[in-house]
Amino acid sequence: MFARSIAFAACFSAASAAAADPSFWKREFPLTDFGDASVSWSEIISGGPPKDGIPAIDDPAMIDVSAEGRIGGREPVIAVEIDGSRPRAYPIRYLTWHEIVNDEVDGTPIAVTFCPLCNSGPTFDRRVDGATLTFGVSGKLRNSDMIMFDRETESWWQQAVGTGIVGLHNGVELTQIASWMESWDEFRARNPDGLVMDRPGWPRPYGRNPYVGYDGSARPFLYDGEMPPHGVPPLVRVVRVGSNAWPLTRLREEREITEDGLTISWTAGQASALAEADIASARDVGSVRVKDADGNDLPHDVMFAFAFHAFFPEGTWKLGN
Repeated sequence: MFARSIAFAACFSAASAAAADPSFWKREFPLTDFGDASVSWSEIISGGPPKDGIPAIDDPAMIDVSAEGRIGGREPVIAVEIDGSRPRAYPIRYLTWHEIVNDEVDGTPIAVTFCPLCNSGPTFDRRVDGATLTFGVSGKLRNSDMIMFDRETESWWQQAVGTGIVGLHNGVELTQIASWMESWDEFRARNPDGLVMDRPGWPRPYGRNPYVGYDGSARPFLYDGEMPPHGVPPLVRVVRVGSNAWPLTRLREEREITEDGLTISWTAGQASALAEADIASARDVGSVRVKDADGNDLPHDVMFAFAFHAFFPEGTWKLGN
């Protein structure tokens, strides 16, 4: 199934590249200031769905952890734990199909995001210059990564790095909030009184992975950029902190790495969201936490190596000895 999708998308993206023209996109995005951009139009392609074809979730319903019985124990969730508020879990079984959740946690407006093609899942503060933005999925990709847009100005934003690339907010950087991906079992054991996002009311096969076998592929989907250096396979996961990347192959072997003033730890028990059709039964990729010297959680991302290299071509690879 996935191989057929790649073949179709390759033809589709070739046609899309030829149509990489702001005058064409203006029909979809009438509010976007296409005269203010920091990327080449040739880098942007259609991923297939149109604007909002992948529907973001706004103001999600949350339920008590104790009331949730549909999620497999090894399934990945994005954990958001903001001081003074009840911890929240956003299941990847939902984010796979919606990619963005616009929520508010005790007065802090956040966007929880997940791009399956890059395995990138950062969480951002939605406030910019005193205004609160609401994000949607544009249907466009750059370096195989989702381009978000805000509904207020229709500026375009690169999801993996939280930076505006087209429009009024070109060059603006969203503030990333510390969050991490872990298994549902880990989250509920630590937070029995926490909250979890309820099943959205869309007709989607939640719990199923539409990208079967993707993280075992030899090449990224809809990506024709340079591959990572040092012989690092393009679809190996790396822990990105700033412009530094620690391959999960190293972390999985060492279990804990303390360097550059931070500690990165790995524990088994989290299923891959991008391997088997049934997420709950997929192979173990483990969970990562990143903390500073005082034990505080730090913003980071666990993304594929090709995406790190694409967005941080001068970044530092922490390969160890």
